[in-house]
Amino acid sequence: MSNAASIGIDIGSTSWKGCVVDSKGRVMASRIQESDPRIKEQTARLLAELMADTGASSQVPVIATGYGRKQVEATRQVTEITCHTKGCFHQTGKPGVLIDIGGQDTKVIHIGPKGSVLDFQMNDKCAAGTGRFLEVILQRLRIPLDQVGQHISSKGEGVKVSSTCTVFAESEVVSLVAQGARVEAIARGVLEALAARVSSLAGKVPEQLPLFMSGGVALNPAMVAILAEALGRPITVLDNPQLVGAHGAALSGGG
Repeated sequence: MSNAASIGIDIGSTSWKGCVVDSKGRVMASRIQESDPRIKEQTARLLAELMADTGASSQVPVIATGYGRKQVEATRQVTEITCHTKGCFHQTGKPGVLIDIGGQDTKVIHIGPKGSVLDFQMNDKCAAGTGRFLEVILQRLRIPLDQVGQHISSKGEGVKVSSTCTVFAESEVVSLVAQGARVEAIARGVLEALAARVSSLAGKVPEQLPLFMSGGVALNPAMVAILAEALGRPITVLDNPQLVGAHGAALSGGG
């Protein structure tokens, strides 16, 4: 008999994440895949894989979150704020501030001592300040996301990227290249611009509260380091940062 207690799926603009947890909230199996426009078909296929991996029955509740959660059949749909909070608190067991930089939005969540949401800020109106901003601009510079740390200048050598719109920032970067600016300096400037926007969204974080980070951008050590510089505080990247929302969704399966 399977120990599977619930399944959580987080359907984001960039990637599909899902996991199965047991009765203690431990991840038994997971999947992370680039999001497919055919959300229903992708979800059905990956859920079948997860169930096969764990022996989970069709009676196991499926909790959906993310921007695409309403496009699939699920036992329940839960907000991203709630799910990321649950996923973070399950890992850390302590209050703090979670910064989640996804492809479509950025969330800053203040988590209370008992794992409740005390407050949150969210940037979901523009790609600037999100992972999409980073992806678009670095693609223009021909720098792979997973290699950006090898292609940025040292601290203090970045070229300022002032545009607050992704489209205009891309044009600004093209102009900087034409003017002869070093690609490494522009790349650092791009990361610093994103860090400045996220830092502004976060505001002043109480010194006693630790900072945590989730989302695909958290897999980029260079971005994490520059964001920590902007906030003047160390940042702890959560384990499996892309899976935090899906894990939190699965943890919501018990109610």
